[in-house]
Amino acid sequence: MTTPLLILIAGPYRSGTGGDPALIARNLEILERAAAPIHRLGHVPMIGEWVALPILRGMDETDAAEGDVMYETAHRLLQHCDAVLRLPGDSAGADMDVKIALERGLPVYRALEEIPAREDAAA
Repeated sequence: MTTPLLILIAGPYRSGTGGDPALIARNLEILERAAAPIHRLGHVPMIGEWVALPILRGMDETDAAEGDVMYETAHRLLQHCDAVLRLPGDSAGADMDVKIALERGLPVYRALEEIPAREDAAA
């Protein structure tokens, strides 16, 4: 493989936090820890929250209340992704990402070690 994959990193973000901002931030940190290893393998890491959070900040309360921006953004983003890395932990959103990926015939990796390195990636 010589073309980099766009790999969605899916895992808990809001799940299990009770809305606690510190726990949500910790979950985002866990998702982000997978980004550098994916990059080192020669691919492009993507986290749905990196895209959805600025969208939410730009919406008024009425717009934000009309739907789930997080899920909708992930669904749209998955139309452009080549694979999903599903990190451990309960998450309805991450499970939906996996379902969509499988429906599209995309690989779903359960560990960083499963992701193939790009042939010309720096080791």
